[in-house]
Amino acid sequence: MKRSEVNKLMKEAVEFIEKMHFKLPPFAFWSFNDWETKGSEYDEIRDNLLGWDITDFGSGNFRNEGLLLFTIRNGNLKNNKYKKSYAEKILIVEEEQVTPFHFHWNKMEDIINRGGGNLLVKVYNSTKDGGFASTPVQVSMDGKALTVEPGTILRLTPGESITLPVGMYHKFWGEKGTGKVLLGEVSMVNDDFSDNRFLGIYERFSELEEDETPLYLLANEY
Repeated sequence: MKRSEVNKLMKEAVEFIEKMHFKLPPFAFWSFNDWETKGSEYDEIRDNLLGWDITDFGSGNFRNEGLLLFTIRNGNLKNNKYKKSYAEKILIVEEEQVTPFHFHWNKMEDIINRGGGNLLVKVYNSTKDGGFASTPVQVSMDGKALTVEPGTILRLTPGESITLPVGMYHKFWGEKGTGKVLLGEVSMVNDDFSDNRFLGIYERFSELEEDETPLYLLANEY
């Protein structure tokens, strides 16, 4: 991805988040020069990768296969200095923009449609060797227990949520014709370096071509 594309996506994201009446913390808007003045008192942000996160999963086509996230809070499984056992994110999903099949080894998460369009989520159980299981999938949607067939596509309209337990494959995208989606994610501690199991080969963090000055730094750039 080009830095200019990332900057444009950040501007669009800020406008959409404001439109949805959600407020990001102050560090969301710090420039590179601002970060140069921030000392060790802000190590929690740096060490736990709080902030902006934009990926095309190595696809080279963000609009078709990609995700924009902002991590608001997070713990750290590898550093006892941080005691939080939970994480919170905001995600923006475009119509028909796919986040590919993956599950987490350690993280249970709730995905909440905070507003905008509808989110479609396709689910499977996983096998011990990391494939799709043929077994029925047990999910919880806003406290309602459901058992669905493997490969079922579930729809989240604004205000609705789904709980995704450890080991459950999920793939999601915005439903065509309903608009961009603002998602919330409330979960156990997030670790994007060791806790993601994708079905296929994907790059979690995209390499950037530096064609202009960063608007805001990405969390993996501190």
